[in-house]
Amino acid sequence: MLSEQNRKTFCRQGYLPVGNHSAVKTCLWCKKALRGGELCYKGEFYGIQSHRCIQMTPALTTCNLRCLWCWRTVEFTNAEWKDKPDPPKEIVDGCIAGQRVLLSGFGGYEKVNKKCLKESKKPMHVAVSLIGEPTLYPKLPELIDEINSRGLTSFLVSNGTAPQMIKKLLKHQPTQLYVTLPAPNEMAFTKSCRPLIEDGWLRIQKSLSLLPKFDRSVVRLTLAKGLNMFNPSEYAGVLSKAAPDFIELKAYMHLGFSRQRLSIENMPSHEEVVAFAERINNHLNYNLSGENRASRVVLLSKKKNNLKIKKG
Repeated sequence: MLSEQNRKTFCRQGYLPVGNHSAVKTCLWCKKALRGGELCYKGEFYGIQSHRCIQMTPALTTCNLRCLWCWRTVEFTNAEWKDKPDPPKEIVDGCIAGQRVLLSGFGGYEKVNKKCLKESKKPMHVAVSLIGEPTLYPKLPELIDEINSRGLTSFLVSNGTAPQMIKKLLKHQPTQLYVTLPAPNEMAFTKSCRPLIEDGWLRIQKSLSLLPKFDRSVVRLTLAKGLNMFNPSEYAGVLSKAAPDFIELKAYMHLGFSRQRLSIENMPSHEEVVAFAERINNHLNYNLSGENRASRVVLLSKKKNNLKIKKG
């Protein structure tokens, strides 16, 4: 359960706590979309409407990794679930209500896109990520069912360290499942992710082995120079076994609390990300389906015609 001190700290950082262990926070791209600006790269790649997307977590203070590149505060997180889990319906209701509260100030902004603002009150997408590791929330399958039952799309992002939960989700599938591949091998994983568990690398491999059974899967690589941006053939070996529908290769961004752990020299340029994606893809033969320079991200896909999600 959130302490009052932690609750105040999260509120100062722009999070709106929901219940005892969840939170919602307005994404930068959602705000830009309401001002008529550019879309999130997920909008370009998958058809997500940024102004109608809720960014939330059911595991605000629970994560078993403390990745160097994470822009969140991770030093106080718990490696195991310690809370009595809140009901999924209460979490979804609270996040939808919280999103409306967080966006309410845009009503007085004269340059707001009024059509987008009106639409934002009826969200279409839920990104289950934000902070913490959502697969450690014991009622995650029911949470995904609750989101999907409302006609919303569910994008679940996981670090892959709870394969037993990933396996449960086969009967409660999110619209799109992301699993992070944080390194080409165990040694680089340990250095980069500072796991609080002993068998994290093995758990990630188990989770990745389940991806072919999901309807839509993504493996995400966060690339940081000097940490994990090497050995493309090793990455390709793991990716070929996971066989995801998509592979996102994204630069580490020198933002937030990561600046206390890494330097700006660890952040690759967009050109370096593209070049590394090509080196990995030499071993895979995926399609280069998209790139976004602002976010320094490249998308590889198995097929050319399965990019856009079906709207809820």
